[in-house]
Amino acid sequence: MIDTPQSPTRHPRRSLAAPFIVVGLLLAGWTGWWFYLTNQIETRLEARVEAFRQDGWTVTHAAVTTTGWPFRARVSIPHAEILAPSGHGVAAPELVAEANAYKPDRWVVIAPDGLTLSRADKGKVGIAGDGLRLSISRLDDRFPDLRIQLIRPTFTAHPDAEPFPVASAERIELYTRPHQADGPSSSDRMDVLFRLIDARGRSGGPVEGATRQGRLTVELEGTIEQADRLNGIDSAGVFARWTAAGGRFTAIRGELAAGESTARIRSDTLSAGPDGRLQGEVVLRAEQPMAAIAGLAGSQSGAVNRVGAAGAAAAAGFDGDREVDLVVQFRDGRTWLGPFALAPAPKLF
Repeated sequence: MIDTPQSPTRHPRRSLAAPFIVVGLLLAGWTGWWFYLTNQIETRLEARVEAFRQDGWTVTHAAVTTTGWPFRARVSIPHAEILAPSGHGVAAPELVAEANAYKPDRWVVIAPDGLTLSRADKGKVGIAGDGLRLSISRLDDRFPDLRIQLIRPTFTAHPDAEPFPVASAERIELYTRPHQADGPSSSDRMDVLFRLIDARGRSGGPVEGATRQGRLTVELEGTIEQADRLNGIDSAGVFARWTAAGGRFTAIRGELAAGESTARIRSDTLSAGPDGRLQGEVVLRAEQPMAAIAGLAGSQSGAVNRVGAAGAAAAAGFDGDREVDLVVQFRDGRTWLGPFALAPAPKLF
């Protein structure tokens, strides 16, 4: 018996096309989501800008563009200027904000061509560097996580502006997050970490004097009380409303290195007075403090009380290179070491 050859089995063409159809549908759905997301981002950005303007801010920019399909949302804002009612603000040739399209809960903002910092009545400072970056995440929390990083920044005061105390640094960082000891829904406190790494002072300024033309490194951490009042900037600045509500810094700890002088820093409470200047005291466990104090006395800065700094240096001279405990007080708008006024107290607003 001769077997009859059977015809080869033919699979329907639609079975071959099915995977491509599924991929096409997924791609179309994802593209629709991407365009919806970017439209929402631009709409919310416009609403936020308008709200700032109604509160007295000056916000200007050129046409916003959004790119990054398929996995990113990248918003470019050319010629951006943001100026608060207090006169403080920033301007940049371009600001770029970017987030994951599939989980847009963490944004990174960079200034690829540098920034210009406005300091109210002190004038403007140009900031350049290898990286100027801000990131914000956990947007649904009461206080989101905020990170500001300046990598090898340089600072150049504009003509007729007040000099900036720091000329350059290896790194400047600021981190904030909800206070870790409290529940996320009830805490009105926020933890802060600040780092200034290997900074060099401007020529003739107080930082250059205190470091003896060396480098300044400061690392501080603490807690901001009444952090929920840091929610707006009026004509007096971001800390004015916060101070009026009883805001203060607590549990401050850190380290400082100014040239050959080093110190461990501790303060239980610091706040601002009605004039916006810092109030409270800082305890320093210092090694070779006289070098920094004498250098400050020799500074050419008009903000430094050279007579007071020289007196403090003379009084500390007998301590030699031993570790000593020093108490720096901020009161009456001045910075005091014992009976000697060194300089104006730092101004928060």
